[in-house]
Amino acid sequence: MRSMSISVVLVFIFVVSLDPVFSLNLAPSPSPPSTNESTCPVSMKYVQTVAWNSSSCHNFQPLQSKKDTHETICCQNLLYLFGIALAENLKKNSLFQLHNLSTSISCLQDFQSNISSISLSNNLVNSCFEPSEFVITPNLCAQIQTKQDWVNRVGSANTELVNSACATDLTDVAQCRKCMAEGDKVQQILVSIDGNPSHSQDCFYFLVLYIAGVVNRFGPQSQGVLSCIFTLLVSSHEDSREEHDHHVLVIALAASFGLFLFILLGLCFWYYTRWVKRKKFENLLDSGGGPEELRFNQRLRPNTGLIWFKFEDLVKATNNFSAENFIGRGGFGTVYKGTLPDCKIVAVKRIEESDYQGDADFCREVEIVSSLKHRNLVQLRGCCVVDEGENSEYKGRYLVLEYIPNGSLKDHLFPTTMDDPNAVKLTWPQRKNIILDVANALVYLHYGVKPAIYHRDIKPTNILLDAGMRAKVADFGLAKQSNTENKSFLNTRIVGTHGYLAPEYALYGQLTEKTDVYSFGVVVLEVMCGRKALELSGAPTFLLTDWVWALMKSGHIEEALDPSMLIDGNSTRNIMERFLLVGILSCHVLVASRPTILEALKMLEGDIEVPPIPDRPMTLGNYMFSKGDCLGMSSDCDVNGCRIHP
Repeated sequence: MRSMSISVVLVFIFVVSLDPVFSLNLAPSPSPPSTNESTCPVSMKYVQTVAWNSSSCHNFQPLQSKKDTHETICCQNLLYLFGIALAENLKKNSLFQLHNLSTSISCLQDFQSNISSISLSNNLVNSCFEPSEFVITPNLCAQIQTKQDWVNRVGSANTELVNSACATDLTDVAQCRKCMAEGDKVQQILVSIDGNPSHSQDCFYFLVLYIAGVVNRFGPQSQGVLSCIFTLLVSSHEDSREEHDHHVLVIALAASFGLFLFILLGLCFWYYTRWVKRKKFENLLDSGGGPEELRFNQRLRPNTGLIWFKFEDLVKATNNFSAENFIGRGGFGTVYKGTLPDCKIVAVKRIEESDYQGDADFCREVEIVSSLKHRNLVQLRGCCVVDEGENSEYKGRYLVLEYIPNGSLKDHLFPTTMDDPNAVKLTWPQRKNIILDVANALVYLHYGVKPAIYHRDIKPTNILLDAGMRAKVADFGLAKQSNTENKSFLNTRIVGTHGYLAPEYALYGQLTEKTDVYSFGVVVLEVMCGRKALELSGAPTFLLTDWVWALMKSGHIEEALDPSMLIDGNSTRNIMERFLLVGILSCHVLVASRPTILEALKMLEGDIEVPPIPDRPMTLGNYMFSKGDCLGMSSDCDVNGCRIHP
């Protein structure tokens, strides 16, 4: 799964890098090799043999805006496909892009000719690309144009490291990760030489072409390069050929049954509108849901697969929300264990009314959670809305969630009493898995869905443990989708939990992906140290991040580790200290000093080294969090901690 996440990120960076705004203006060398200006230097025949997902280009229609057309899935797939030709050109002529405009025009014409030969539209290339996008122009990434330029800038030692890591068969997941780790180092070197951080994506584009066209001994068209470096949407070669061979037959069959299907669909539509909707409305009225639930249903995205439960079913499942079935309190509500008629055990969350959980917030949580599918996220089963009527006492909204048997991470890290059945301390392997599971969940939220999702309330009470003590992130009541135009934006409504809030978010409302990284870092420190993020009972107030930072600066970081997990002696001490350092770096008070969650995961797994931790300004402990005050914002405190809101 981690490999898939990395591949998704590489797809995004590679596509953006191919965007004409960013990536196709390469710096010329003093004397690039000459080419025939009227012919393409490489063959495009591979279009007919390389397995790729051409289904997105069937019935392609360009959009009004060239930029919007360029961002369609079809055009992106064609960019990946054309990247193979650019890598072949680099391999043959030592040029990272095409020599001049006439060469680019010739290559694109050949490209379109081969695309047309597999029964795709004759205007695809013209709609998706401009020839000037693929022509060398000056001053982009460290003045690199040729293969020799690369060696001169990167250096023979670093070049050899990439060559060694990326020359083998990259279908092996471990080898792919190793190749990408070395590639990341080279990209940083190039950006440092260039001096312009905005060229980072263009330098990554050069890295992709270099690995595919120069380094890997199997070549740009090999399966390993396609899946690891180009990350083409690869289907099996046999399936794509079979689809092409039977294209005419499928059209004929579709035409033959067209009239029959049209009549059948018409009857189904009539059945749905005339009977199913009426029956559903009657059931809702009987259950006390009334038209309110229909209103919510219409506001949610279609095809989510959610079940709208009758309120009576939830009453029976939870034994009338009895104290025996009470699990605990989650964000904005209470949670009960329930057993459905089909014997499935679920968790029923009753949303409490509040200023910051209105209709829009509830719809947002349902929409967001229903669209997420990941083994480290709690799955949403369905919903129920009770408005007025005979069940007015229970008026509110209900979420039916996957039941997680071992409670929250907080229950195991900080049991309320020593008699608590969860009072047994977590072992080091369990803690390690929990941290990695939470990191993988956040990687998925930040990079695996578009637009990215910021959880905004990562803490032990929102991390649940299944039967195997593996972690699942829950409670998306505060989740916010990122601004697709800008991954950093101001949020005037600051919400979250004391001790886990990133300083720039608590102080200024600046919300980025690094906001979740800060909270994640605090959780890592709690897991590794066995101490709470914030302790208000003592004097002065104890802030975990300041305490661990002081131990690290004094050279005694090992004293921060929870003694209960040190039974293995020194065999795993280095790994434990690495996890501590990643936690410290992740909750650094300066945004720029924090890694992304993907970088943090790589550090935890040992794929990349933990960099030296930059110094930071004065500690923020008593200034931000003492006595529950957070710079003028009010707070609500309960057994789960303090949640803040305007």
